[in-house]
Amino acid sequence: MRVAVFSARRYDQSLLTEANHANPAAGHELLFIQDRLTAETAALARGCAAVCVFVNDCVDAEVLQLLADQGTRLVATRSTGYNHIDAAAAGRLGVAVVRVSDYSPHSVAEFAVGLLLAVNRKIARASMRTREGNFELDGLMGFDLHGKTVGVIGTGKIGSLFARIMLGFGCTVLGHDKYPDPAFEQQGGRYVPVRELLAGSDVISLHCPLTEETHHIVDAASLSHIKRGAILVNTSRGGLVDTEAAVQALKSGQLGGLAIDVYEQEASLFFQDLSSTIITDDVIQRLVSFPNVIVTGHQAFFTVEAIGQIMAATVDSITDFERGAPLLNRVPGN
Repeated sequence: MRVAVFSARRYDQSLLTEANHANPAAGHELLFIQDRLTAETAALARGCAAVCVFVNDCVDAEVLQLLADQGTRLVATRSTGYNHIDAAAAGRLGVAVVRVSDYSPHSVAEFAVGLLLAVNRKIARASMRTREGNFELDGLMGFDLHGKTVGVIGTGKIGSLFARIMLGFGCTVLGHDKYPDPAFEQQGGRYVPVRELLAGSDVISLHCPLTEETHHIVDAASLSHIKRGAILVNTSRGGLVDTEAAVQALKSGQLGGLAIDVYEQEASLFFQDLSSTIITDDVIQRLVSFPNVIVTGHQAFFTVEAIGQIMAATVDSITDFERGAPLLNRVPGN
């Protein structure tokens, strides 16, 4: 099957090609395209029965119509989340949509802990100082995580692993999830209403999917209820946080620190080198100017183990579609 692979970076090309060769039933023709999928670039997939996309590609109703008109019958996203895809519109057009339903949850959970440590203990700031010969400690004081309360919003595989790690630090862990998991409580967590979690947590970490219900789950109202000086960590989806509200909370001191690997307007920024250009996004510029903010470019998933599983699962789904086999990773609502 001919597959147009959008947002293809060097590692995508090498590892997806490797996964394609490793599956004896595959042998797909992969057309790698560095550009994001948009209405303007959809024509690049002409003649391809499938397109392979990533989190910042635009796969809305307009793009899906363009793809369907060109003969595309499958959209495979190299991610677990699929909020960038209009799955209902795809279903109406007869376009199947598959995702990667499972890959190393340790990659994201461990990275979230790393972000928390970095922002709390001022690790990046300290490293920059010592590179310049400054070994002063003023301004680098953090707090012990041991004995603190950590709130986890979203207790699926990643959230539960993050909770387990924080329990290992000696933290009290509170959880909130639309679908509580008994295993979370068995490992030592305790479910509470979201208002209680916000008010009682020294650290809040987001691990829920982005839906209409969770969009801006952290906004000005919720930030007004957090414990003053709490740290917020987000390695899930940028749209969970109202960034403007977070900026105001940082300025007032209500939010004591922010560590994010995702950003609501990241599509025009992440996964590209903009170091020699003028970045016109004033919000991200304000964020990175705060000494108590860490921003990384959506890399929490980026481990050898996770990427290998993502690529293998993507190739398997494309192969199943070509062979008419059941699509085990088909997205809900499609």
